Amino acid sequence: VTGNSIRHVGERFERSGDTISRYFRRILYILSGADFYNGNLHLPISTDSISSYIATNPGFYPFFADCVGAIDGTHIHLFTSEAAHNATRNRK
Repeated sequence: VTGNSIRHVGERFERSGDTISRYFRRILYILSGADFYNGNLHLPISTDSISSYIATNPGFYPFFADCVGAIDGTHIHLFTSEAAHNATRNRK
């Protein structure tokens, strides 16, 4: 979450890089395992209603009117058309 390296986390908690790496791997396997994932996460479906915060805010609703869900922090690999290259250049 903090974006720190294993070395920095090891210094902060006064543990070796091997220990930090081992426990990070354990937590990663737990959070990405089927038991945790299926029990705690659910994907939105098209019949879910839009949040009232978005639906009543004119700054959000026109842009998210048909939005089913959002994926934070995920890189989606895509290409734009040749005509849209200038408009999308240097965008994150």
